[in-house]
Amino acid sequence: MPLYHKLGKMPQKRHTQFKKEDGSLHYEQLFGTIGFDGMSSLMYHLHRPTQVKEVGKTLDIAPRAAVQYNIKSRLLKGLNILPEDDYLQSRKTILFNSDVHLTLAAPKKSMTAYFYKNTDADELLFVHQGTGTLKTLLGEIPFEYGDYLLIPRGMIYQMEFDTEDNRLLITESYHPIYTPKRYRNWFGQHLEHSPFCERDFKLPQNLRTHDEQGEFLIKVKKQGQLHHMVYATHPFDVVGWDGYNYPYGFSIHNFEPITGRVHQPPPVHQTFETAAFVVCSFCPRLYDYHPEAIPAPYNHSNIDSDEVLYYVDGDFMSRKGIDKGYISLHPAGIPHGPHPGTYEASIGKKGTEELAVMVDTFKPLQLTQTALDIDDGQYYQSWLE
Repeated sequence: MPLYHKLGKMPQKRHTQFKKEDGSLHYEQLFGTIGFDGMSSLMYHLHRPTQVKEVGKTLDIAPRAAVQYNIKSRLLKGLNILPEDDYLQSRKTILFNSDVHLTLAAPKKSMTAYFYKNTDADELLFVHQGTGTLKTLLGEIPFEYGDYLLIPRGMIYQMEFDTEDNRLLITESYHPIYTPKRYRNWFGQHLEHSPFCERDFKLPQNLRTHDEQGEFLIKVKKQGQLHHMVYATHPFDVVGWDGYNYPYGFSIHNFEPITGRVHQPPPVHQTFETAAFVVCSFCPRLYDYHPEAIPAPYNHSNIDSDEVLYYVDGDFMSRKGIDKGYISLHPAGIPHGPHPGTYEASIGKKGTEELAVMVDTFKPLQLTQTALDIDDGQYYQSWLE
């Protein structure tokens, strides 16, 4: 995110001596993307961040396709995913392609025995249920219902939950995740017509520096494998940092919907973008105010995109038989629209209280067996009159 931030202590000049009280040096690390051309942060460690003591077991966690070529519209009952104690074990990928993995998680316990790092993908966590704190080597971010948490690839983190009742939608992106460029000027500042601005972001705070040596397990995801690596020092030993590459939070409740006299297209709901997919937030809003407006969305064909809609809460005006935690998949090339009766019934309505997250991918999605296990099997026929 193009917003400068800093925490802790650092030298006045980059790449110069930064001494501890005993006269020894801190260890500088550049945390950057796209070679040396993308966003980066410069951090200062108490110990060398390179001290690997052991490389242990490796687990294959790459998703497997149960349906590789999908043509059906589907309805997945996401809350049927059973909770598990461990954060990583609770993560169940349901839809994926070479650009993005969509995963549901219902972790009961906080991460205390290990740290986690995804070296392949940015992670966008949406908090459907639960509260807690995202802990990273660059600081902490408290989270609650409705928060997006953007964790850049390579970021070491732990999830601390306040209770055992947690539900997450996780989008793993093999392309960097940014806010939409049409909402930013050439300096990166959000423009006046953007549905959110810099004030809305939750930035890392409470930089806690751990000066500890011993054995510290970091589970590292790389190329679909989960590697167990033991480091000689605590990974959260940063005393200060500054830059542009860091985790941040954003509440869906701070998204300000764009409305019009007639029905607005889905891009007005866009919240994040990549080169391979977009993420949109459907929030409570006033309906169209043309005297003859039809608030329900018109039928449309996803010629280029698979559309995934995660229903969070509220009344979903254009759908029947939808409950919170349900996930609809509308495959590319197949038209879809409001269910029979909802198009007409929407006329005269003044607003909606729906809350949903949409992910539109530019490549077809494959389904895992986990997705089939929670598929209602009949949704594709739900437009029959």
